[in-house]
Amino acid sequence: DGLVVSEKVKSNNIDVKIPESELEAEEKGAEEERPKESDSNILDLSSDYPRDKHISIQRHLADLEKLADMREDERKPCPLCPEEKFKACYSHKLHRHLQNLHWKVSVEFEGYRMCICHLSCRPVKLNLVGDQTLSKMGAHYHCIVCSATIVRRTDMIGHINRHVNKGETESRFNTVRAPKSSYKVVKESATDVQVLPNHSTPQKTDSYFNPKMKLNRQLIFCALAVLAGERKPIECLDAFGATGIMGLQWAKHLRSSVKVTINDCNENSVTMIKENCHLNKMKVKLNIREEDHDETVGNGEENSDIIEVTKMDANVVMHLRSFDFIHLDPFGSSVNYLDSAFRNVRNLGIVSLTSTDISSLYAKAQHVALRHYGCNIVRTEYYKELAARTVIAAVTRAAARCNKGIEVLLAVALEHFVLVVVRVLRGPTPADDSAKKVRYLIHCQWCEERVFQKEGNMVEENTYQQLPCDCYGSMPGKTAVLLGPLWSGALFNTGFLRRMLLEAVQYGLDEAQSLLKTLVSEAECTTPKHFSNHGPGDENKQEECGVYIRTPNTSAESYLVHGKRKSEEVLRSTAKRQRPEHSAEHPPFYYNIHRHSIKGMNMPKLNKFLIYLSEAGYRVSRTHFDPMGVRTNAPLAQFKTVLRKYSTPTYVGAQAEGPVHLPGEIQLGEEVPAATVLKVQEAELAADDKPGVATAVFTQSYPAHCAAD
Repeated sequence: DGLVVSEKVKSNNIDVKIPESELEAEEKGAEEERPKESDSNILDLSSDYPRDKHISIQRHLADLEKLADMREDERKPCPLCPEEKFKACYSHKLHRHLQNLHWKVSVEFEGYRMCICHLSCRPVKLNLVGDQTLSKMGAHYHCIVCSATIVRRTDMIGHINRHVNKGETESRFNTVRAPKSSYKVVKESATDVQVLPNHSTPQKTDSYFNPKMKLNRQLIFCALAVLAGERKPIECLDAFGATGIMGLQWAKHLRSSVKVTINDCNENSVTMIKENCHLNKMKVKLNIREEDHDETVGNGEENSDIIEVTKMDANVVMHLRSFDFIHLDPFGSSVNYLDSAFRNVRNLGIVSLTSTDISSLYAKAQHVALRHYGCNIVRTEYYKELAARTVIAAVTRAAARCNKGIEVLLAVALEHFVLVVVRVLRGPTPADDSAKKVRYLIHCQWCEERVFQKEGNMVEENTYQQLPCDCYGSMPGKTAVLLGPLWSGALFNTGFLRRMLLEAVQYGLDEAQSLLKTLVSEAECTTPKHFSNHGPGDENKQEECGVYIRTPNTSAESYLVHGKRKSEEVLRSTAKRQRPEHSAEHPPFYYNIHRHSIKGMNMPKLNKFLIYLSEAGYRVSRTHFDPMGVRTNAPLAQFKTVLRKYSTPTYVGAQAEGPVHLPGEIQLGEEVPAATVLKVQEAELAADDKPGVATAVFTQSYPAHCAAD
């Protein structure tokens, strides 16, 4: 057959005949490969130097010089530069070149130096100049761990730090997890979790854990506890587990009331979630793939201690299974997961989402908000509530596409996140009702007055007429902008918040208690004094941590009996009987008292101002969105009138706070003449130069008894 058997390859007792021509070609190729290795200078220069490192990675400067000394000529080239960049030279010049251009700008890592390389390792960029083609050679670094090429030195340092934080410090292309000694155990709400050293940097670690989000986790736990009291057992999903801290808290405290599923698409995160489950003495049920490939690991006796851990994309998990409670907390915006979340969520279930893309939601990157949420927003005094209504509008549209409506239970916007908790109402009618509450907002850029656009499809001739202010007539040009679409309905459910407050008191969540008290007061739009005030005949109120909470007539025993929850029917009827004190929804948006303060006047204390505004007949409360914000149904003109009435001039600020009697006996609700305000301002300017003039002008503007002070 023309074949000569020159070698036998024994594999599974089978003799393979190899042609002699192929063997000669292989031997010839092997001989050609040996000189290539010497030419490329990939040699074992020292016993401790690994072979898979690039030649630009050395321990000492002398090692780089040894690479150049292999050439016997007097003029020696640079091993890290091409001939057209650095020509061969004598050894003393080469030493200066290697030291100044390569060694001084190197990046050090575990005794090695990653020197800058000018060889054609990276893809070159071709620049066509006339008929000539010039190749642009770029300097770069070679990573000692993954052999990646990085251009900038600062980027190279950050790249190496990411490897260290992930525990990847060994040979390239091999990921080695960090040793146990480098883990840090963090305890929160009686739950222990292991985290990596850079656990608070989301883009640089697989196990993101932010201690600043503790309040967020407590609020979500309280919402889940309320739902667990309505029906049980409920299936809940933590779609982005990271360390698994949130799902572990659910399973550890609620026990048999919940069936917890923790998901993450990262393999290292799934491994850490399993270890954290064992750390908290929980059994793990693995579901790594979409097929029925389950595995139970751990020791346990009760079925309530089992936590299911899945390694899938969050959209895939929510498409495959139905849940009663879903929490979304991705890094950044959660709009990419809303359609999947509302696809299979059960009726009367709860979907909570935490958005951390505050740069776009807080109108710092308006183009990103338009891209992600389809909403036009600007920076306003009420930008945090604007962010919450923007997220709810996106949630409403996603739910409506699945023939579902929503009821907003909670909306919180703080420094680091925006949390929205909604209840899902299945059916086209709730979906239509919710979609009608997504409307545009007319915002005046001069006085920051705002009003939602009226419902209807007819185009109005003058949209500015809907605003209560008259800035359009008194100011030149266009004074208002159209923001939205935004959610125009209520942001809170008072009954649900009160039950969350009970759960926070029961489980000792101190940080959540103070915020929930503010939210209850804000939802009812009442002052703290009115919120805590009660008469002897109010038997359906009980005191929890200094706050009187409206409960059914059976007080706290209607929720807990001998440490156990009552049946589902009783709790549902209890929730139906529970109603907020005010039937009307809370007013939308709020005013910042500092933003509308009067120049040259000392404004009253915030709590006193709330009492003054309440005595004027308006609903008023503080808001968690802004510590100096006032939520009220009073128009901006009346808000300023009350503020002006109870403000005192700056130069008599030592006197007791009280109403400033305006000339002409101006009553509340009437506009203060502009001349009066101008005279006060003129008095301040005159006081700087001639104190006596200030007194004279002030005497002309105000009655004698006020000027005498």
